[in-house]
Amino acid sequence: MREIVFDTETTGLNPLTGDRLVEIGCVEIINRVETGNSFHCYFNPERFMPAEAEAVHGLSDRFLSDKPLFASQAAALLDFLGDAPLVAHNATFDFGFLNAELSAAGLEPIAMTRMVDTLAIARKAHPGAKHSLDALCSRYGIDRSHRVKHGALLDAQLLAQLYVELTGGRQIGLGLKVDTIVATPEAVVAASVRVAPVVLREPRPHKASEEELERHHAFIQGLTSALWLEDAAAS
Repeated sequence: MREIVFDTETTGLNPLTGDRLVEIGCVEIINRVETGNSFHCYFNPERFMPAEAEAVHGLSDRFLSDKPLFASQAAALLDFLGDAPLVAHNATFDFGFLNAELSAAGLEPIAMTRMVDTLAIARKAHPGAKHSLDALCSRYGIDRSHRVKHGALLDAQLLAQLYVELTGGRQIGLGLKVDTIVATPEAVVAASVRVAPVVLREPRPHKASEEELERHHAFIQGLTSALWLEDAAAS
């Protein structure tokens, strides 16, 4: 199964108030394994970069001034995305900016049904815990020591590793064949209880022989102080 893990950097928090996409990084995974294929691009937002946003990702007006416009790279981006599910952390944010840019370029937005949100997965898996990318990487032992500032491609690469862990680890993609087993009550008992084989003996006779009965009678006759005789005398 082909999936695309992606991340974006922007000038702010809301595309509806004029904020723009300035970077996108995409990583291809197939059957939960990274293929090494990626898409990465910076964009000129045609507006100034707020200081608070630059403090997060380090992308300045000067750096972005000679970068291409989103519209000029949209076809290449869409070609890379194909029809694969799109995985992002707090995905509604990234989808909002991506679709705003596509709409501004006169292109169809990406269907929200393709969205896979790792933030929602993490909240379900670890209720009450911290769910930032940094916190989750620490939880799953993913090395993020080289993450000084946010960067779309780097964050997408980290998120790809995190997504694999959140969805069961790499063994989920090994493609092992699983046979269907009908669990009848007899099958459950047989599978859960291992009984050692029992060797049955031949049945032994329990009825006394004539000779044994005669010997028993002679023994009884020889008793002189039997308890039952005392009871009989007392009555």
